[in-house]
Amino acid sequence: MVNRVPKASFISEVEYLAGEKIADIKHEYIDGEVFAMAGASASHNRISLNVARKFGNYLENKPCQPYISDMKVKVGSKYFYPDVLVDCSGLADDSHVTEPPTLIIEVLSKSTRRMDETTKRIAYTQINSLLEYVLIEQDFVDIEVIRRRNGWQSEHFYLGDSVTFEAIALTMTVEEIYARVNNPELVEWRQLQAETNSESKLINP
Repeated sequence: MVNRVPKASFISEVEYLAGEKIADIKHEYIDGEVFAMAGASASHNRISLNVARKFGNYLENKPCQPYISDMKVKVGSKYFYPDVLVDCSGLADDSHVTEPPTLIIEVLSKSTRRMDETTKRIAYTQINSLLEYVLIEQDFVDIEVIRRRNGWQSEHFYLGDSVTFEAIALTMTVEEIYARVNNPELVEWRQLQAETNSESKLINP
């Protein structure tokens, strides 16, 4: 997710939802408090789009539907905007909110990591329909997947690994998820891969 700046005073859910329809920027809502969302980095957007694009192509003509950034998830008296989510419930075309998502992905940054790893993790794992919650670092390579089937225990994936999103039976490589992202770890990895390929061609022309 992105940076949040708290706005003043308590408001009701009805007030929040009405205001969100006409607001110039998005806000998340946590038990009566509203938090304005700031813009995301290029790396954040690239990761979200890499995943959402793959999900969209894979899920075409299937019951499950991916959404990116603008669909709210309601958990009790909280409303969040996940970076990517998959909903298999068949939302109405005019819906702005889902309560039964199947898969949620958040892209982390230094300013949002604490919220995504604590408040949101606790809230999301209370959703009965949710099968997987995925946290993707943008400043270095680390993908954390927690699944309902194993009691929400963490699994981590790194460069050279593949990640299976079991909720929709789709596998992506870590490199695909981080395509066009240029943090230092990825730049070094790509240089090493290029050197390895060049050496291989010299040995096996």
